[in-house]
Amino acid sequence: MSDQPSFSVPQNEETTGRYIVTFGDDADAEGMSILMKECGIRELPSAADFAESALDTVQLDAEGGAVFPALGVAVVTLEPDVVNRVMGLAGEGSAILDIEPERMFYAIGDGTLPLSYLKGYRDAVNHLFEMSTSTNDGGDEGDPAATLADDAQSTWGLKATRVVNSRYTGQGIKVAVLDTGMDLNHPDFRGRIIHSQSFISGQTVQDQNGHGTHCIGTACGRNSNSGRRYGVAGNATILAGKVLSNAGSGSTSGIIAGMEWAVTNGSHIISMSLGNAVKTPSTAYETIGRRALQQGCLIVAAAGNHGVSGNSDGSTPGTVGQPANSSSILAVAAVNSQLLRPTFSCGSGTSPGANVDISAPGVAVFSSVPDPFPPTVQPSDGGRPWPPRYHSISGTSMATPHVAGIAALYAQAFGVRGAALWQLLTSRAVRLPLPSGDVGAGLVQAPI
Repeated sequence: MSDQPSFSVPQNEETTGRYIVTFGDDADAEGMSILMKECGIRELPSAADFAESALDTVQLDAEGGAVFPALGVAVVTLEPDVVNRVMGLAGEGSAILDIEPERMFYAIGDGTLPLSYLKGYRDAVNHLFEMSTSTNDGGDEGDPAATLADDAQSTWGLKATRVVNSRYTGQGIKVAVLDTGMDLNHPDFRGRIIHSQSFISGQTVQDQNGHGTHCIGTACGRNSNSGRRYGVAGNATILAGKVLSNAGSGSTSGIIAGMEWAVTNGSHIISMSLGNAVKTPSTAYETIGRRALQQGCLIVAAAGNHGVSGNSDGSTPGTVGQPANSSSILAVAAVNSQLLRPTFSCGSGTSPGANVDISAPGVAVFSSVPDPFPPTVQPSDGGRPWPPRYHSISGTSMATPHVAGIAALYAQAFGVRGAALWQLLTSRAVRLPLPSGDVGAGLVQAPI
């Protein structure tokens, strides 16, 4: 069992050298015209010209950018002396709302941080997690530690969120999980309706990382081969988009390409267990989230796992990073099986929209993974090998698909979409005796 969060992020943000341009509502054609005239940008490939709006990121790289008309944004390559000129053209009343650097986003920390940092981060998280759980000495009649545990029937997270008591399955609802892809050969998903697409150049959607398969398992899986239920919306249609590489990282352009594909193909919920530590919200993600809501699609994203790594002395915990710190994207924090906040889970920040909106199970979450996982390494728990194709992982990454799957249950049960679905999730959450800045509206609950 692992109490280490599944993704961590560098302290210093990484950019690609390209820029994300956000256009005004219905102004992408006018905005591109301005860029072509004033900045010498040539015509770029459009996602609309590709089957199912699944833009080929190889072509994006070759052309230095692309346009995503359903979301009203573009990726462009600009010379340094042109950036200020474009910035001068942006603002309220302009066809160009904003321009910002293209940033990198992360799933699993391995490969994105030095090994020495990862070991220190792991040790700190495990120590703080043990300290936080030891503060609950039990003995109370309602002690959740006595009831919330994995057993042969289901995971503790499905119990805590009432999923095991729900009559809904997500039937007829499309859930897009944008992550490291999916193990399309996993036996638990045979016979399911799955649409898949890779937005990572040179890599197929087949998940060689494990993060994506684990998240899809929680959101849309059913039972393990031993009969233990670990998935929320077992009859939902799955859209598996690979926007993070097998190493667990990806750029804004690939993520936006995945979002364009998901929205255009009618996804009702987009689940994104990815992020960075940038505290200020992104205009692009805020605008995309708003436009997705208007098109009946709710975007759910992880608050982040850098809660223990704010300042070097630990005095200021890390706060919600991008893209979850947008007010139009539902930010998800984690709780453990005692319904306490694990210290790694980020809290609300001071920027507008940088709030935790809701919380969900995010510690020792059992779900599906590729075999072997990680590649060539067999995971173990105290020396005992895990059953192939399953593993328990911790992080706000694991909390997010709980919320996405439960959103699918509400969408089926009440026929609501977009902002109305957001309102149902938060209004029916169970309040916890914790600051709302840590857990938002409380613990997400499934419709019965």
